[in-house]
Amino acid sequence: MKLIDRRMRLTELLLRCSISVFALLALILVVTDTEVKLIFTIKKTAKYTDMKAVVFLVVANGIAAVYSLLQSVRCVVGTMKGKVLFSKPLAWAFFSGDQAMAYLNVAAIAATAESGVIAREGEEDLQWMRVCTMYGKFCNQMAIGVSSALLASIAMVFVSCISAFSLFRLYGATKDRRTTPW
Repeated sequence: MKLIDRRMRLTELLLRCSISVFALLALILVVTDTEVKLIFTIKKTAKYTDMKAVVFLVVANGIAAVYSLLQSVRCVVGTMKGKVLFSKPLAWAFFSGDQAMAYLNVAAIAATAESGVIAREGEEDLQWMRVCTMYGKFCNQMAIGVSSALLASIAMVFVSCISAFSLFRLYGATKDRRTTPW
């Protein structure tokens, strides 16, 4: 294996492991986040299932953590065997999976961020009150969880770039373009 291939494998492995860690951390922080307030005589509990965007984030991070963990195992096995990916269909499958994970998580982050802003700032036109003034601990832990998910998403974008590079280098430049069929 060439030096650049080893460095790419190591970078990919580190990014995939960081995705698994950050996505799992986000999942744990968000799922375990609850806060109970007593309003007059009524107990109100804030939990992640109250906002559907956050449920989407939890599902997306769970899928991303498992996918990245499986891909990390593939990277370790490939590095131990000293093989570089040469199969175009397999490279397309990895590229497509990485793209899907990146887009899924970016969409989940965007939806959750919007819900978070509404929870923090409220929406006067719709008479939605600021929830974070009542549930401060809940909102703070949720913000940390979303930040962790954002770090995982950024790492996913970089992994997508690496898998795109790995895929498109298989096509390489042809030496004689006139003989290449369309």
